[in-house]
Amino acid sequence: MADPSEQRWLEALWGKSASRGGGRRNLLLAHMLDTAAVAECLWDRFLAPVTRRSVDEIAGGPGKGRPFFAWLCGVHDCGKAVPAFQFVDEDCARLVWDAGLQWDRHRVARQPWRHDKAGAVLLRRCLPQAGWPVEQIDWVWPLVAGHHGTFPGRDALYLRPAALRAVQGASAEWLRAQEVLLRVFTEQLGYRTVAEVAPVEVPNRALQLQLAGLVVMADWIASNTTVFEGLDELAKTGIEQSRRRADRAWRELGLRGGWGTRPVPGPEAFRDRFGQDMRPAQAMIVDVARRMPDPGLMVFEAPMGEGKTKAALLAAEILAARFGADGVFVGMPTQATCDPMFSEVRGWVAATEPGLEGQVALLHGKRRLNKQWRALLEATGEAPMDDYCVPEDDAQYGMVATEEDSGAPDRLVPAEWFLGSKRGLLCPFVVGTIDQLLFAATRTKHVMLRMAGLIGKVVILDEVHACDVYMSQFLEEGLRWLGQARVPVVLLSATLPPEQRERLINAYVSTHVQPSTPEPVHPPRGYPSVTAVSVGSDGNVREPIVEHTGSWRPDQHVRVSVVDETPHQGRTAADDAENAVADLIADRLREGGCALVIRNTVDRAQATYRMLARRFGRDQVGLLHGRLHAGDRAERTEDNLGRFGPDPAKRVPPGTRWILVATSLAEQSFDVDADLLVTDLAPIDLLLQRIGRLHRHNLAHRPTPLKTPEVVVTGLCRRGAKPPWLVRQSIAIYGEYLLLRSAALVIEAEGGQWRVPSQVPELVAAVYDGKPLSVPRAWVEAEHAAYVDYQRRQEERIANAEPFRLARRGEEHSGTLEGLHVGAHREGLGEQQFQALVRDGAPSVEVALVHEGDRGYSTLSGRRLGVNGDVAAELLDEILAATVRLPQSLTTSAEENLRPLPGWHGHPWLRHTKALVLHNGRSDVLGKTVTYDSTLGLVVNPR
Repeated sequence: MADPSEQRWLEALWGKSASRGGGRRNLLLAHMLDTAAVAECLWDRFLAPVTRRSVDEIAGGPGKGRPFFAWLCGVHDCGKAVPAFQFVDEDCARLVWDAGLQWDRHRVARQPWRHDKAGAVLLRRCLPQAGWPVEQIDWVWPLVAGHHGTFPGRDALYLRPAALRAVQGASAEWLRAQEVLLRVFTEQLGYRTVAEVAPVEVPNRALQLQLAGLVVMADWIASNTTVFEGLDELAKTGIEQSRRRADRAWRELGLRGGWGTRPVPGPEAFRDRFGQDMRPAQAMIVDVARRMPDPGLMVFEAPMGEGKTKAALLAAEILAARFGADGVFVGMPTQATCDPMFSEVRGWVAATEPGLEGQVALLHGKRRLNKQWRALLEATGEAPMDDYCVPEDDAQYGMVATEEDSGAPDRLVPAEWFLGSKRGLLCPFVVGTIDQLLFAATRTKHVMLRMAGLIGKVVILDEVHACDVYMSQFLEEGLRWLGQARVPVVLLSATLPPEQRERLINAYVSTHVQPSTPEPVHPPRGYPSVTAVSVGSDGNVREPIVEHTGSWRPDQHVRVSVVDETPHQGRTAADDAENAVADLIADRLREGGCALVIRNTVDRAQATYRMLARRFGRDQVGLLHGRLHAGDRAERTEDNLGRFGPDPAKRVPPGTRWILVATSLAEQSFDVDADLLVTDLAPIDLLLQRIGRLHRHNLAHRPTPLKTPEVVVTGLCRRGAKPPWLVRQSIAIYGEYLLLRSAALVIEAEGGQWRVPSQVPELVAAVYDGKPLSVPRAWVEAEHAAYVDYQRRQEERIANAEPFRLARRGEEHSGTLEGLHVGAHREGLGEQQFQALVRDGAPSVEVALVHEGDRGYSTLSGRRLGVNGDVAAELLDEILAATVRLPQSLTTSAEENLRPLPGWHGHPWLRHTKALVLHNGRSDVLGKTVTYDSTLGLVVNPR
């Protein structure tokens, strides 16, 4: 193994001190071998088949990938064999010094030098000596330099020669000890020499990023001092011992992968999974998934209610079986849409393999409010671990093992390890907001873990049209990396602008073409449609597949009406506008029926509700918006799904009225069937999404005045040849340009009809293609001015996103990860800050509402809390249900003034939850008067 002097060095060099190694010093060689053994477990029990094939190719052929992957993971900490690291623990340092490895204490103490950078310097010295080709060294050293979360540039590896010699170790003893460590570690893995390890292919950057994430994953598992106790005897250190330790750790932590290798589902799969036959559009996407020559991107465009999600899940299952993916990530537009999808995906995964549904994770900032997720966690006894940004020094990389017996029944949720900070995407199956993918496209710390969680899966993204220009920068960046890794991606949309479709396709294939602007893909000629592009193993983009079919149901002829809203010169004008809406609703619902009224802001929704409630009575009018606390919002959502649903037992009885006033919450994934839609003007794609709530089901009974579906557009006022007046709140949200062009289509159609869904692509293209509209000259001038402002804003938002994109513009064809994080955001970001980062807005704050009176704290219903706000187990649901998101205008004040109650510190679900304490039903602590009304929800007024 080594001569006596070399053995003394190996027995002295330490990787974990006793204080950070579970009470016992851990040898550096032991930790490197432990990490390599964990990597072998990852290879055998976690990595997707496609990943194993890719690493085999990198390493030189079948069977060579596994030892290379183990070596790559284990070598990450070789940089701890330097004076700068070995001197930091006094007790451990004494042993190293006595073994003949010494240093200048003053120089080493003065010069900071991280062991990740030291490892890169060590490999850049030793690997050329071993005969490694330069191009292989150039991609390997950044993985070692970046294993603490950021990839430095080459300049960061340079110090003044004297300083570098002091901290890196330049004596003959140090140089030889480092070489011995690398040699012995390499031999333990079955290689004869370090030269034999050298890979034969340079992976693309996406695969390098995936490997970097897997290195971090292996390191974090091997750093768990509960299952990897310190090992300070060289005689007991070896790969076989480490393999036994790794196997025990793997079983105790309950880790596992997803599908593995499985057959392609047959033609009966859709009925087996979902209990129904496929519709034509669903059959189309499933057929294309079977015929795609290589992994690629599928864009599935179909109307609301067509069953896109179920078809996408089966398509993902087929793509995974064909191309070796091991799981699925389903990205939804909002947290609210994630929750029902979590239940659906669990059911689908269970249908593919009973028991595997326990590997489905829910990943968004409010998952603690999801009762199903919490119940599954509590039934399994897992800790919630919803702190998204925990400290990350070496002592905290490993998580505490669970106490469960390895022979326990099937898990209800993924292993606790997967539930820690930044690890959620590593679960085999994940349902989360699209933000999770956007985070993976940001130049932030530990981004490699996020990307490693996506590569090896099939990625499904729903409602991609909802990504604005700022979010689209990260979506397109993510697609570039996924495309380079040849990850199968399925994008879903009902109203995707043609230009956006083209940008998304181009992003996916851009790293495989030179220059990075590929040939345009012809748009589909019908609707519903599928556009598929794929990339071969040779990097060539295959001939695209573009197909369309008919919808499962015939077109609806939707009548378009306009109710002008007089420009507000005071309260009277606003009342007149609301009264006009009320008169129209009264007329249309004269024989009963359900009306959905969508306002663009919470304030407008609350005002409309007040007026309609006065007119029709509170028993006939409901209100749903984002400033309701979680309990009220969930209860009202469920209630209205029944009132507007197809079940006669729950739907509003014939001859009675029900009016729901809502915000854009009702725009997406809100499965209701309205007899009448009244909506504020919005960009045409969003307007059509809202129209998708009209006559959604084939009901046996619909009131005579409502036999024809009708959309009534408000929030504007026609002014003859002049451009229409638009509600300023709508302009603030959507901008004037898209609203003016959408208004032109609405006014042109007023009194006529739109054919839905067949006319949807035509209407969307008319607004977004920028071609002239047939409007009066004065309107054209206003539109041009709005366009100039629109372009300026778009360019500003693109520029604002640029510093945070994972790769700088122009670096798409760079060969390694060197310098990826140069200039990156260095601060730790919590979930709210991350969301603001990828959504271009001030972070909003979520608070829990509690009362405080003479007798102390209580819930909103009056149930007493402890003296410090302590929450008994039976009251937890009530506190969590009372959480509400504050308007962004209150963010700064909330961050400065609100804290968790003293009794919430250390509580697994509440320790990060800010409390908004109401005194006599109100709070003035945020600079405004904030009240919570049981009907209106959160109300904010000037103090």
